[in-house]
Amino acid sequence: MSPPLLEVDAVGKSYSMGGLLAREQVRAVHEVSFTLESGRPEIFTIIGESGSGKTTLARMILHSVPPTDGQVRFRGRDLATVRRRRDRLAFMKEVQPIFQNPFEAFNPLKRVDRYLFLTARRFVGAAGRRASEAAADEALRKVGLSLAEVKGRFPHELSGGQLQRAAVARALISKPALIVADEPVSMVDASLRVAIVNLFTRLRDDLGVSTIYITHDLATAYYISDRIIIMQKGRVVESGPAREVLAAPRHPYSIQLKNAVLSPDAAGSDAALRAALPADEDAEVAMTG
Repeated sequence: MSPPLLEVDAVGKSYSMGGLLAREQVRAVHEVSFTLESGRPEIFTIIGESGSGKTTLARMILHSVPPTDGQVRFRGRDLATVRRRRDRLAFMKEVQPIFQNPFEAFNPLKRVDRYLFLTARRFVGAAGRRASEAAADEALRKVGLSLAEVKGRFPHELSGGQLQRAAVARALISKPALIVADEPVSMVDASLRVAIVNLFTRLRDDLGVSTIYITHDLATAYYISDRIIIMQKGRVVESGPAREVLAAPRHPYSIQLKNAVLSPDAAGSDAALRAALPADEDAEVAMTG
């Protein structure tokens, strides 16, 4: 039996706040636990408003900040033991981030294709320009773009939707097993949101890539998620299969979030939640246009 892909085991994070004479510990995350199994790709969604602890949890999963309590294990290995550069690169090859604002993910003074070529050389050993271009073009085509569309262009010369898809392509070059996507559509025009969200379902179904999808948007969570956890003030207040939890939430905070999206009469229906997003056919036009 292979170990789980990811185990988040009673993870907590505290920060020290204040001066020397009035220092206090602030708990950003409290004892969060969940598991993603190997060989069973899924979209696991973390839902919560600003300050709920979801981004701090994502950073611990990405091994960019250490947990104060508990363990994060990837393929059975505690990330606290991943210290050497070689081990960190091996971890980064398999676990890739996608951030909220694509214009902050790329240096405005550097061409987008340069990031793709560097990633290809770093993680897949694509030596030489031709090999780097081939790897970049392959990844871009998986997200509905091509190298010809981004080659030689700076970030400001691409639309927000194009740039976010380029960010997804960059993450795909290393052929990761897990993507951690933190609010990946919040900065994108509504007409492109479903197109980008649908990328994650295709990555799951066609490439076997699991995604941890972090959002405050219940509509997109309902639309693509297999399982969810709902966080409030650093704690998980509800968890389970996405459609079951969002159709009939039990915790008062979950009910409050749902009612903020839809009227009580419409809440929970497929038609109502899909209406909160652009139509699929519009997204496909935006994807190919």
